[in-house]
Amino acid sequence: MIQKAVDAVKNSDYLLITAGAGMGVDSGLPDFRGPEGFWRAYPAAKKLGLRFEELANPRWFYDNPKLAWAFYGHRLQLYRRTEPHEGFALLLQIARAKKDFFVVTSNVDGQFQKAGYEESRIWEVHGSIHYLQCREPCSEAIWSAEGV
Repeated sequence: MIQKAVDAVKNSDYLLITAGAGMGVDSGLPDFRGPEGFWRAYPAAKKLGLRFEELANPRWFYDNPKLAWAFYGHRLQLYRRTEPHEGFALLLQIARAKKDFFVVTSNVDGQFQKAGYEESRIWEVHGSIHYLQCREPCSEAIWSAEGV
């Protein structure tokens, strides 16, 4: 079975890499799928009875800006400190051997960029925590969170 997969990749003209939370977990990032991994990383959320998807809602920037900035600031710093695991490099090596490749990820952590993938080859379905935008519509622009 593995050999069939290897042959299929070798004989393909293009490669589409899709990745979700598992890629980050293998780099040591918390698992946000279930409350236990999330609540271990954010005990304050457990105390408030909030799940990840509840706390990740932009409404907190209106209702409780301190909580929102603490949550996003902590995640931003965590993602900046995390080094992509070897799997990112292995995938990139395979991808570069192809004529063309593309990455589609639901992750917002920027690990593909950190691992050397070109920004133009990555589509982040949920955006990226490494960029900021206006809380209320002010423009279509986004700004780098560098320096934040």
